[in-house]
Amino acid sequence: MKNLLLIFTRNPELGKVKTRLAQDVGDQNALIIYKMLLDHTFKITKPVDAIKQVWYSENIQNEDLWSSGDFQKHLQVGKDLGARMQLAFQKGFQAGYQNIIIIGSDLYDIDSKDIDEAFVKLEKHGTIIGPAEDGGYYLLGLTEMIPELFEEKPWGTDVVLQKTLQTLQNYSYELLEEKNDVDYWSDIEDIPIFQEVLKQQKSV
Repeated sequence: MKNLLLIFTRNPELGKVKTRLAQDVGDQNALIIYKMLLDHTFKITKPVDAIKQVWYSENIQNEDLWSSGDFQKHLQVGKDLGARMQLAFQKGFQAGYQNIIIIGSDLYDIDSKDIDEAFVKLEKHGTIIGPAEDGGYYLLGLTEMIPELFEEKPWGTDVVLQKTLQTLQNYSYELLEEKNDVDYWSDIEDIPIFQEVLKQQKSV
């Protein structure tokens, strides 16, 4: 298998996930919604034709939804998001994988077909990026290591994509369809399944 899918995830702990969303719906609801996003990520990545690795933010959990045997488990290490992603890519290339894609676990607007098609495009273009509506990106795919992609980027801001594309000026790359990751209630307030969850919580 030459394809590797890296899934970056936060350990689902109260008060430590979706903090911007929590400002709108509260910590408990933010945690419930994040667990729903984790479940969605699990379901849409399981069928993908690639080796799949889950990279935890705090500690590796032995018994959770990623324990089905379809996912290898690793711990993120590094001073910031860039350093942690760079390490994951480096280890993947060192292990012999040729096409490596990384995604987060807070995107409801993605499915298995999107990721499979991303791997196909990656082979053609060498580098692919999925732009997020908030100015970041929800997916990055590489066929070779480009360390500058992970260095001196203002992670968590609305110019991450812009700075990343500047880094790629001398490389061949392909932009995927823009999608909306979940940071605020306004990102999902029109999706019925999330509306129903909040209604249930209010009625408890």
